[in-house]
Amino acid sequence: SRLVAMLIDWFCILAWLAITAAVGVSLYLSGATRPVGALASNLVAALVTVVPATVVLSLLESSPREASIGKRTRHLRVVDAVTGSRVSFRRSILRNTLKIGVPWTIGHAAVFSIVQAGGSVPVPVSVWLLTVVAYVLPIMYVAFLFVGQGRTPYDLISGTVVIQEVQAATSS
Repeated sequence: SRLVAMLIDWFCILAWLAITAAVGVSLYLSGATRPVGALASNLVAALVTVVPATVVLSLLESSPREASIGKRTRHLRVVDAVTGSRVSFRRSILRNTLKIGVPWTIGHAAVFSIVQAGGSVPVPVSVWLLTVVAYVLPIMYVAFLFVGQGRTPYDLISGTVVIQEVQAATSS
């Protein structure tokens, strides 16, 4: 259920990325981004993609519904691992920063460095290592769903757990 919920959330994020990409590609093709430079471009890209996705998921998971759109469809909730109560925005932002923000930002940095090299110079080994980390973190997160209690590193660090929502019995 968590993987399906995650996919639904990513489809929502992809809709946002399509909008930002349409604007970003238009600006790039018009030459408007040339004077900005790679570092500033990477920062702007993170601010308009990674930050909104991380904040929105955090707001949803710390709301009274305790779930992102994907989790709601799968009847899952994010709660405090000890008390079972709603998590604060602060803990939710920590959870989603580790879950989404860190790997995505590392991936952004790696891609921008590779593009900046443009084939004219060899891409440094450190950039390739960043690329590996950007892929390994999410793969590791998924693997943790199938090990032990099914809690990911970002859930363990933020003190959260994803639980199945208890459905009220329907009477006939």
